[in-house]
Amino acid sequence: MAATVAAPESVTWRVHIDRSMWIGGVRSLMLQALHPMAMWGVWQNSNFQEDPFGRLQRTADFVGMATFGSHEEIDELAAKVRGIHRRLRILNHDTGRTERLDQPELLRWVHCAEVYSYLETARRAGLPLTAKMCDQYLDEQRHTATHVGLHAEDIPGTVAETEAYFHDMRPRLRVTEEARATAKFLIWPKLPENLRFLSPGKPAYFPFGALCYYSLPAWAREMYGMLPEVPQPAVTAALRSFRLAVNSLPEPVHDYAFMKPTRDMLGRARQRLSADGYDLSKGLYGLRDPRRWPAARPLTSA
Repeated sequence: MAATVAAPESVTWRVHIDRSMWIGGVRSLMLQALHPMAMWGVWQNSNFQEDPFGRLQRTADFVGMATFGSHEEIDELAAKVRGIHRRLRILNHDTGRTERLDQPELLRWVHCAEVYSYLETARRAGLPLTAKMCDQYLDEQRHTATHVGLHAEDIPGTVAETEAYFHDMRPRLRVTEEARATAKFLIWPKLPENLRFLSPGKPAYFPFGALCYYSLPAWAREMYGMLPEVPQPAVTAALRSFRLAVNSLPEPVHDYAFMKPTRDMLGRARQRLSADGYDLSKGLYGLRDPRRWPAARPLTSA
């Protein structure tokens, strides 16, 4: 077995190697923003309003490390993240009190909004996943939640449990000024310095941002009310087209969406997996195929 947190045999690998994750990542930020304290925590402790795309990159880097990095690499990163969260504080605009950022309720909300967005987007975009595989993915992600200081047993581990959690959380959610500004940024972001060369093509980004918005659950879109509703079958068709197009990109080209430390980590992951007998001739993405595993074990299915 390769020394990675999520092996190619896991459902986590199958979901996280899929390029539909880019839609899921932006969707998760829009969803997370509906929790006032979680949103204020981001707004007050980061440069998100100047560089929302950078926040997406950092989230992608963390997920990439947690999925493809070695245990040592993820332990080091997780300790760093927990240390940062431990020091940060949030001004609660409702009470005027200053509170800790690393409250279990906030960390749980961010985790659940993130991983369920990945799962829902990938499944809707056409990644073949059985009901049993979806539950297994969420159960596997309980381990990821421990990286930020949560207890695995406190995290929903099935689709039914996760949907019940969102139902219970809805009365606590609302669209603050910061949440609305965040959604606008994510639909039409300011490009970071290293991507300014893409500015002439920025209008082409809007369909991507809108697709992320339209992939939100109906109750979240109703809360935001930012874009006119469109038929959801058209959204599903667009998600499937996006997935097919982005999954066709050569892996070295796609890797440049990540920051350099993550690209370096992916290189080390390829070396470890190759040494463990995995066939990397089709890259990390190719390891979705069990025939490329050293000892083929069927992926969990219903």
